[in-house]
Amino acid sequence: MAGKLYIVPTPVGNLDDMTLRAIQVLKEADLILAEDTRTSSVLLKHFDIHRPLQSHHKFNEHQTVQVVKERILSGLNVALVSDAGTPGISDPGFLLARTCAAEGIEVQTLPGATACIPAIVSSGLPCDKFCFEGFLPQKKGRQTQLSALATEPRTMVFYESPYRLVKTLEQMALFFGPERQCSVAREISKVHEEHRRGTLQEVADWFREHEPKGEIVIVVAGAPPAKAEKKKRYGQGDNSGQEP
Repeated sequence: MAGKLYIVPTPVGNLDDMTLRAIQVLKEADLILAEDTRTSSVLLKHFDIHRPLQSHHKFNEHQTVQVVKERILSGLNVALVSDAGTPGISDPGFLLARTCAAEGIEVQTLPGATACIPAIVSSGLPCDKFCFEGFLPQKKGRQTQLSALATEPRTMVFYESPYRLVKTLEQMALFFGPERQCSVAREISKVHEEHRRGTLQEVADWFREHEPKGEIVIVVAGAPPAKAEKKKRYGQGDNSGQEP
């Protein structure tokens, strides 16, 4: 009888955010797949979890996914964790989940920590409808994507490196307008958690003077109704093409 794949969220900051069910699943798993075994070892030690640990990250997942699938089909229960948050959300996990689902293997994703939800709820921007964009392309396709999102009416959520934050905010100000409202969440669930709110230009100026550190989530207000209606009427924002 085939085993199961468990996708297990881990804390994005405070270890107390780990759920009781997540701890139990990891303690009972035959194998734990980790994005970085060194990072996950700290978590497992904290919760007194002693199970076999194997590396599974974006650089080796294409080579290991079939082997993992066969091990689950042989009857092993496998748990997948990332360094922080929910695997598959801008972290390795999608490929393994898709492969197992296509094979008819049961995939159970536990509810738990993710950085994007606390960031958007704390932003003060509308969160009844939003789109998650993850990390913008670093080079090719970046301007095309920003241009397409300029008329997006929903609140937008992005992940970003602290080293690229100011540049990204400045580019967003260029494509969305400097007066577009935003919120930058930093170090969610950690001791130095911070939420900086204002216009794109104001927040960019702040972080230009105050070097950002830690994990970053950018929340940007959707386009005003006039821009959104213009997109609807004239078909603007098509992202099918490529940058020259």
